[in-house]
Amino acid sequence: MEERPLIIQAATHPGMVGKQNEDRYRFSSFTVGPKGKTPSVLAVLCDGIGGHRAGEVAAEMAVDIVSEEIMNGDAQKPLRTIQKAITKASDAIYAASQTNQGRQGMGTTGALAWVIGNQLFTANIGDSRIYLLRKNHLVQLTTDHTWVQEALDAGLIADDQSSQHPNAHIIRRYLGSRIAPQPDFRLWYFADEEDTDALDNQGLPLEPEDTLLLCSDGLTDLVSDEEIRNVIQQSSLAQVPEVLISMANKRGGHDNITIVLMQVPSKNKVKPIRINQRRWIMAILNALALVSLLITALFFGFRWRARWTGNERTEPLATEVLPTATIAITITATQKPTASQTATAQPWTPQPSITPWPTNTMQQ
Repeated sequence: MEERPLIIQAATHPGMVGKQNEDRYRFSSFTVGPKGKTPSVLAVLCDGIGGHRAGEVAAEMAVDIVSEEIMNGDAQKPLRTIQKAITKASDAIYAASQTNQGRQGMGTTGALAWVIGNQLFTANIGDSRIYLLRKNHLVQLTTDHTWVQEALDAGLIADDQSSQHPNAHIIRRYLGSRIAPQPDFRLWYFADEEDTDALDNQGLPLEPEDTLLLCSDGLTDLVSDEEIRNVIQQSSLAQVPEVLISMANKRGGHDNITIVLMQVPSKNKVKPIRINQRRWIMAILNALALVSLLITALFFGFRWRARWTGNERTEPLATEVLPTATIAITITATQKPTASQTATAQPWTPQPSITPWPTNTMQQ
């Protein structure tokens, strides 16, 4: 697939219950690679938790530190770079919480998507999610790190009990804990995957018209996956964030709502040729036409000369070898590298099994 700039849209809203908006997000666009020519886009979304205004501080610290560390890190080893960035951000948040009495216990969830060239790398901590809409399938690429998700995976509660369960917002993994959390690098895409399969999906090639959605739980608590898919398919990308936020607010808007979208342009959106490129191409074509006319004139001129000379002479003519000239014109068009998606399995949203993190538990 030809590399094209991603189309980006985002919006955030505090919700309808007068809560301080503790969500934060940030986009970063930069080039990476040995020669610094590979385009990359990083999106980071954090949902702050804990104390009056403390969650806001934690989320702000997280998006800034993680973004800066990844931009200055090694893109040849993206998962290791993400791991270091998240660890540094978590340690900084914990240290800040110990020096300010009003910020003790602050933390934040986090989700990030890093697109390098055409490859997708993801990580998440907590219950902020990442989705991929490809054709008609909306796939939840991440797993929630909550008490409810662990109970669902263990078969302790039914799916229809999860949203109303009193422990629905107990977070099991977050940035700002005493021991830095392990980012979840499992990227769930294909059916019947194990943990190792989901890890191997990192670097998933994106296709034209793929849409990535990062969101806080203020959206997914009130709007279903099917509704999210329908809105993305039926609205322009610029309208999607506001439409989804409006849906959540009409249903109570009990939490902050943040939506971040990144879309790969359609493959038929070809970059137009610049004016100077057109002039260059026309000059080459005119030169080729002139060379063709000269060769044609020389050819018929020599034939006419040979025929006229043959009519005047009475003795046999020696064979005349006409000189030939070879003209080679090479036009090289520089084109960006391509990649293709070869997977054919039908994607779905699995319910993976995860290991509980009893040391990192917080009420959101």
